[in-house]
Amino acid sequence: MRFDGESDYRHGSPEILGVLVTNLGTPDAPTPKALRRYLKEFLWDPRVVEIPRPAWWLILNGIILNVRPRRSAKLYEQVWTEEGSPLLAIGRRQAEGLATRLSERLPGPVKVELAMRYGQPSIESGLMRLREAGARRILVLPLYPQYSGSTGGSTFDQVSKVLRRWRWVPGLRFVSDYHSDAGYLDALAESVRAYWAEHGRGEKLLMSFHGVPKRYLLAGDPYHCQCHATGRLLAERLGLKDGEWVVTFQSRFGKAEWLKPYTDMTVKALGEEKLGRLDVVCPGFSADCLETIEEIAGENREIFQDAGGGEFHYIPALNDRPDHLDALADLVLRNVQGWPEADPGYDASARQTAAEASRARALAMGAKD
Repeated sequence: MRFDGESDYRHGSPEILGVLVTNLGTPDAPTPKALRRYLKEFLWDPRVVEIPRPAWWLILNGIILNVRPRRSAKLYEQVWTEEGSPLLAIGRRQAEGLATRLSERLPGPVKVELAMRYGQPSIESGLMRLREAGARRILVLPLYPQYSGSTGGSTFDQVSKVLRRWRWVPGLRFVSDYHSDAGYLDALAESVRAYWAEHGRGEKLLMSFHGVPKRYLLAGDPYHCQCHATGRLLAERLGLKDGEWVVTFQSRFGKAEWLKPYTDMTVKALGEEKLGRLDVVCPGFSADCLETIEEIAGENREIFQDAGGGEFHYIPALNDRPDHLDALADLVLRNVQGWPEADPGYDASARQTAAEASRARALAMGAKD
């Protein structure tokens, strides 16, 4: 194996704590070419599509990548902003807000980088920026409250793939999920209350999570259980009774059975029941994106109202709400305990003196840098 970056290390260089905040990803532009590149990377991941590679290669390259990019590009055009895709624009604000909070609360130096599992900025580029900044300890925080092998597991795979080429692997910790974290749930509940205070309250709250194939659940993936746990805990915080809320799963793809009940079919059924108002929140999405803005607030609104339903209200994701960023900062602080930068007794001057002494010893022994 060839190791990269040996020259990046300089004896006596200062060390910092690195936090890599990750999300799913986004195409570079709302064009068929950019979507084809993005979808090829995304859908070829064996964690995302667990089909034997030869058969899936033929389906992906022979059918899907010749049809879906054009259709997806039109959808992305509807949600694209001057800052790029909503997911990327919000992700940048989340990373900046988290960095500010951690710098204020951690005794030692910290750097936060945003990375996407698919597309840019990549996980590799994010890790490289942290290494160049002197991060000898890195916490990876995937913004997936509920763990699935297709999301958190895939992120870990990519981080590992990058780090196995580094000669000096940093201390590494990984937040696998935070589906029952009190701060996350409190922020989620407050976002719903705030929306209701401004826009009134519907007759039912539908909690829509991204779907995965049912076979993932049967194989031991905890995602389904964690989604229901989040839904139950949110309902408790909001004081909802049985019948006033429901958990569903959206964005299914292909002919295989996915987690049920399906969001679109549930929305249609509620419309056919002539429900006067339906409120929808997506607790599994840390930032608004194509799946929430276009699929839920757009497509499912039409399904509901075409079926005979009344008002349809989408409650935005937590995005860069201050209480959301506070909760993420608390999550980071709990997970970096025991590392030097989190030590209340951190002494920057003493560490710098020790680093300079270490460098002098290394140079005296013949080190070049």
